[in-house]
Amino acid sequence: MSLEVFRPRWSRKPENGCVVLDRDTVFIADRGAREAGVCVGMKRGGVLTLSPDTLMFERELSRENDLMREAAFSLMKFSPMVALCDEETIVIDVTASLRLFGGIVRLCHQMRDIVDAIGVTARLSTAPTGQGAWLLAKSTYSIHQGKRRVLKMASLERKLGTLPFQAAPEVRAFMDWFTGLGCKTLNDIRRLPRAGLKKRCGVALLDSLDRAYGLAPELYEWLAVPPAFSARIELPDRIEHAEAMLFSARRLIVQLCGWLSAQQLALTHATLTLEHERGRDAIDPTVIQIALAEPTWHEEHLLRLFKERLGRTELVAPVIAMRLSAAKIQPAEPPTETLFPEPGGSPEDHNRLLELLVARLGAENVLRAAPSSDYRPEQANRWISVTDTTHPQKLEAVPSDLPRPAWLLETPLQLMMKSHRPFYGSSLKLVSPAERIEAGWFDGNLTSRDYFVAQASDQSCYWIYRERPGSAEAEDPRWFLHGLFG
Repeated sequence: MSLEVFRPRWSRKPENGCVVLDRDTVFIADRGAREAGVCVGMKRGGVLTLSPDTLMFERELSRENDLMREAAFSLMKFSPMVALCDEETIVIDVTASLRLFGGIVRLCHQMRDIVDAIGVTARLSTAPTGQGAWLLAKSTYSIHQGKRRVLKMASLERKLGTLPFQAAPEVRAFMDWFTGLGCKTLNDIRRLPRAGLKKRCGVALLDSLDRAYGLAPELYEWLAVPPAFSARIELPDRIEHAEAMLFSARRLIVQLCGWLSAQQLALTHATLTLEHERGRDAIDPTVIQIALAEPTWHEEHLLRLFKERLGRTELVAPVIAMRLSAAKIQPAEPPTETLFPEPGGSPEDHNRLLELLVARLGAENVLRAAPSSDYRPEQANRWISVTDTTHPQKLEAVPSDLPRPAWLLETPLQLMMKSHRPFYGSSLKLVSPAERIEAGWFDGNLTSRDYFVAQASDQSCYWIYRERPGSAEAEDPRWFLHGLFG
């Protein structure tokens, strides 16, 4: 079994140093504060004495827990077996995911990208046991980052044996006793008689070491996946430009992708809510609807869509918070891979292109053909938005023996007559038999025409028609240009 362990840490580093206080005691100190003499465990008064300009922040356990859950849901992209453990640690069972993500090295790099998107730092380690990986990640012993990846039990025993015994939480309550015995590492503790350790320290210490060394089974309470997804984050400051919210939007997107992967679902419609001022001067939130032509659960594609939509959004007021909800989902169906890729791209590639065009230009500017069952060309030829699902996208095939132009004029152009022949730049020669279209009696717009393919002197072809005598449009027959052939 191979597991990944992450430990978020404080990432803000102002120039004059900062510390985080836990019950009036230094919990985390950055480099600037440490250079001034501040160390973990000091009191508030000692910190102010050494560095009066140091920024101090009270620790907020509720926000830390929320941040840990955000990171855990995002990491479900790699495995649904994610557990929140003590001391800001996340344990993930990735045994079945190694081949899917290209091996342990690539998997670790992808996990680091996810953690960076959440906005925290982490120490990462791998081991055949979850408790072993936990000890490697939590230890402050100077181990090179690459040496934290342990894949074999023999290597894990060697690594754990060199760790200071303070790495195990169950040992810390007996630090003075173990120090008096001359113990420095976990190997020194394991050499002591088990019966004496059990009587002096209890079974918790032995159970923890047995789980770390693979001598006892491990039981984790895997994180439950909620049935619906709706995540909200508060922005660090009031944002006045929509494009500046892309970093926070990615933080929500990685959580959404992790939730989708854990449940094997694909997103078809998402709602992004931008919250403005609250209270007496409250402003209604801005709601952005994002519809996808092709269901997806990939972070890269969603991030591109959100970037285009946020780039076109004009904010009515500064944004203070964001909420992302999965409005419509469906079971995920991975695309079938063919031996020889289709030229011009797959249908999934075409749908992604349409989604990007809609996000950049607007749904009203990206149209598709939606002909209706009518013989009249101006009635049968219609264009609707690609996001309109009320009309089927399957086009009825036109008989191959009937010529149809590539471009149809919105309003037919009346042609002049020269030498009893229609004229458009030059005299037009009829090169096809007549195609009679007579319809519209049912809606009071009777159309009676004879269509021809006409050729000009430069060999260009046009689609023209002649009004039949006695039609509702005119008493005398006239010629009109209605289409152009490519």
